[in-house]
Amino acid sequence: MASLPTCSAAELTPLLSFTANATAAADYICNRFTATSDKFTTTTYAIDNTYLLFSAYLVFAMQLGFAMLCAGSVRAKNTMNIMLTNVLDAAAGGLSYYIFGFAFAFGGPSNGFIGKHYFGLKSIPSAVYDYSFFLYQWAFAIAAAGITSGSIAERTQFVAYLIYSSFLTGFVYPIVSHWVWSSDGWASASRTSGSLLFGSGAIDFAGSGVVHMVGGIAGLWGALIEGPRIGRFDRSGRSVALRGHSASLVVLGTFLLWFGWYGFNPGSFITISKSYDTSNDYYGQWSAVGRTAITTTLAGCTAALTTLFSKRLLVGHWNVIDVCNGLLGGFAAITSGCAVVEPWAAIICGFVASWVLTGCNKLAEKCKYDDPLEAAQLHGGCGAWGLLFTGLFAKKQYVHQVYATGRPYGLFMGGGGKLLAAQIIQILVIFGWVSATMAPLFYALKKLNLLRVSKEDEMQGMDMTRHGGFAYIYHDEDGSSHPPPGFTMRKIEPVSASPSPNHNTMNIVV
Repeated sequence: MASLPTCSAAELTPLLSFTANATAAADYICNRFTATSDKFTTTTYAIDNTYLLFSAYLVFAMQLGFAMLCAGSVRAKNTMNIMLTNVLDAAAGGLSYYIFGFAFAFGGPSNGFIGKHYFGLKSIPSAVYDYSFFLYQWAFAIAAAGITSGSIAERTQFVAYLIYSSFLTGFVYPIVSHWVWSSDGWASASRTSGSLLFGSGAIDFAGSGVVHMVGGIAGLWGALIEGPRIGRFDRSGRSVALRGHSASLVVLGTFLLWFGWYGFNPGSFITISKSYDTSNDYYGQWSAVGRTAITTTLAGCTAALTTLFSKRLLVGHWNVIDVCNGLLGGFAAITSGCAVVEPWAAIICGFVASWVLTGCNKLAEKCKYDDPLEAAQLHGGCGAWGLLFTGLFAKKQYVHQVYATGRPYGLFMGGGGKLLAAQIIQILVIFGWVSATMAPLFYALKKLNLLRVSKEDEMQGMDMTRHGGFAYIYHDEDGSSHPPPGFTMRKIEPVSASPSPNHNTMNIVV
């Protein structure tokens, strides 16, 4: 909303010379005008904060999506374990981000590397940030930690989750978000002091790099250092599928994540009641929010359909799990440029993201890398593609509206290679930073015997050995030599009760 002009009693008095007391009349009119202007200002703050809070609630709902997706993607004997880690990501991440993370990320004025104000939300609210902004950024931070938990699922000690989750949300992730999203960050496209990276700054509007690459690369190192799950590769090195136990939970989690992404991407505008001062009164930031929701949708849908048909050609059947992962890969990729590209470009983003995910999965299999949720491939690989995509397809008009006039834009849109160069730098720096911080942490946990559970615990399932019992009664198909206590449900089979072909009975084996 454009600010209202100020009222000056001194300028207004001569115009009221026909009245008996022009000065008093001018003062009265200006006081009324100022009160109305203040009311509009507070209303604008209320609208923007309500919008941001609603977006934060949507992003937080993604934690439920992560939990359902993770639960369905692991074997039933580890369901309680992976669900508990998702709760832990939110709980431990909440405290660490409150005490340290938010200050490191947005505590300006500061240097280009790390923030240094607002520890424990001191001096919040301020003219710059309100409580709603913290809540929104916390939801992003725990999303990064949730990504990592999927990579190391089914074989990681609970204490390791507690340590890495607090470290990631309290230090590693906030530093990257400071670089790219803070007004002081050295790579930020919103930087207000100092020179911009390649005169552009790195555009990562909602976090293909800041969130998805950080979580994916952290998970990559965790899974590499831990090694694959028992039975994931046979003695000859061939891949053995250890399928998750519930496609229903995977689909439920995917739809919840899809729903939450409408807070993740459009919500990253932070405000909605901003005019772009164009000749069209109906066009403003509210229009850009709607466009961002559309680009997000189209990228995900295209990636899902591309994965559906490519998998049909490659393996000969339709696989809902692969389609869900392809959909999420499209979302992870479009997250960087969702606000600065045309809807038709989002279709290209989703199409390529599907093949990036397929290629990363093939490479992981050849390297004997085991990631139960394909998290490193999906979020790391597709997130990196999303940053490159933005450097290629960002539109001049949208870049100037969202960031500033005169900025470089996409290479394929005629804007030169400066933005693309900044995007490449962001990819390299994120990979280097996360590797330099998270790899030593996971390696130290391994040396201290705090990272991986014992072989016996892994074979029997952590629900029983570490969490007091299974999530529900089941019959695991992996042929475990440690059957669960109590009743185990097996499939119902027809049993012939007589030679007559028309007389069969059903026998339930428990």
